[in-house]
Amino acid sequence: MLSVVAPAYDEADVLPLFVTRLVDVLEGCGYDWEVVLVDDGSRDGTWDVIEAASQREPRIRGIRLSRNFGHQLALTAGLSVAAGESVITMDSDLQHPPEAIPALLEAARDGSDVVYAVRSTDDAAGVWKRLSARGFYRLLNHLSSLELPEGAADYRFMSRRVVDVLLEMPERHRFLRGLVRWAGYRQTFVEYHRSAREGGESKYGLRRMLLFAWDGVVSFSSFPLRVASVIGVCVSILGWLYLVYVLAVKIFTDRAIPGWTSVTAAVLLLGGAQLVFLGILGQYVGRMYDDVKRRPLFLISDDTRKEKVPG
Repeated sequence: MLSVVAPAYDEADVLPLFVTRLVDVLEGCGYDWEVVLVDDGSRDGTWDVIEAASQREPRIRGIRLSRNFGHQLALTAGLSVAAGESVITMDSDLQHPPEAIPALLEAARDGSDVVYAVRSTDDAAGVWKRLSARGFYRLLNHLSSLELPEGAADYRFMSRRVVDVLLEMPERHRFLRGLVRWAGYRQTFVEYHRSAREGGESKYGLRRMLLFAWDGVVSFSSFPLRVASVIGVCVSILGWLYLVYVLAVKIFTDRAIPGWTSVTAAVLLLGGAQLVFLGILGQYVGRMYDDVKRRPLFLISDDTRKEKVPG
């Protein structure tokens, strides 16, 4: 059976069209299928749309999280209840067109455990979006050993064994596309044209995009810590050189003027560097603190099948 997992957050306007197009595509794929729609704490009528869709079509299952846990944890919640031997994850705003699903399934027939849907170069994203995404993938691939395909988001096919590996990973700050790449197995990709949103607004503004990119870098690279160490050593060396200079002026010349400017500058420089590096270190420590508490990754408040599923 094929499971399709799609999170939704305030997508009441576009969700009916998404469900219609998705069901039409799945009916023509020749697979037994189910759809898992995850309401990630929406504030509009998203849950009502999901309930109505599940009543019309019993192969559609809806789960509602107790609050907004974020896109990556909503995907994880959907994966936890998906029953298929094959799973496709995608967004529900129709920027991941359901019509690309047959291409994913066709590419998976060669034995691949993961098939990424990679955006084509002529997708509907703006210039800034394309350039920033390209820069992020290049930076992440340079800092880590992931080698993520450029333009690969959360539209992908996965075999059951890859899904089981993902569900065993306890990370709270999840970067699923990195975790999937890290899992290995046989992986390939197909191109698709990303469409413009059919309605509503993107939930990923600049701030959330930067935080998501930071999650990816910190989750799979210790490079920020190494940078902090290197810069700390360099600043320390400069401080010692300056100390030697000050002592030489004091001992061998009469140009030493009592004052606080140079001292203040040195203190501010060193103090600022220390605070920056403590902040970077705190990011890693904070993530470890979140993980060791071992709270559930998500909580399911409603299920259209009325099943109790642990988070």
